[in-house]
Amino acid sequence: MKASELRGMGREEVRGRLDELQEESFNLRFQHVAGQLSSPIRLRQVRREIACVRTILQEHELGLRTLTGGEN
Repeated sequence: MKASELRGMGREEVRGRLDELQEESFNLRFQHVAGQLSSPIRLRQVRREIACVRTILQEHELGLRTLTGGEN
């Protein structure tokens, strides 16, 4: 998901996306340790998406950006 798409979402939607990504990251790390990870590239992609989502939330908290929907 692109950063511009995330910025177009409401705050709660972005937080929900962060929760989903963290859960996926946990599952991928578990698969990696068990030797069952089919796509190691996905682990890197998820970590980068988590960083992007956290950055957007931080921008909002600092007042650099305004998320649409919900309370600001």
